[in-house]
Amino acid sequence: AGGTSVFTNLDISGDIDVDGTTNLDIVDIDGAVDMASTLQVDGSITSSDGMTITTADNSNTLELISTDNDTAEGPILAFNRSVADVAAGDLIGTIKFLGEDDAGNAALYHEIQASIEDGSNGGEDGRLTIYQSIAGATKNVLDFKSSEIIFNQDSVDLDFRVESNGDTHMLFVDGGNDRVGISTSAPSTL
Repeated sequence: AGGTSVFTNLDISGDIDVDGTTNLDIVDIDGAVDMASTLQVDGSITSSDGMTITTADNSNTLELISTDNDTAEGPILAFNRSVADVAAGDLIGTIKFLGEDDAGNAALYHEIQASIEDGSNGGEDGRLTIYQSIAGATKNVLDFKSSEIIFNQDSVDLDFRVESNGDTHMLFVDGGNDRVGISTSAPSTL
């Protein structure tokens, strides 16, 4: 049809091929959408379920870009667990680093968890915990609490080493032998 056509209801059972621009006020799609080009969204994207972004190569799977030219922070990745009734120990964000082992089994290699230590108004305390897979088990290797920072919370045979400009073992904690050394890789008991 040439010109403008107005339809109150239109039910199409076949394909639609649009060569020009299509302006739709509201779109309700029940099936999958396959796009061969760029998706431009000028508003926000809201998902009522989980979202998966897959790439078949080693390019960035997700890249956040800010073109704002000022001294303020940006880009920003914000994790927001928005609930009214918070309690100590509530997790507020988790980043998991997953992969497969040599038998093809799914494995968790690293995990970063943020949680609420104190959620009272004016007394908010946060906690950040880094977990690592060691010999097939998930261990708390670094724990940032409001009152202390703990290395090797789960007491595994894990060494801790601080390098200086000219010394690889300026400060060395031998986790398996319970020893601390200064400027030595073979400390004796203090």
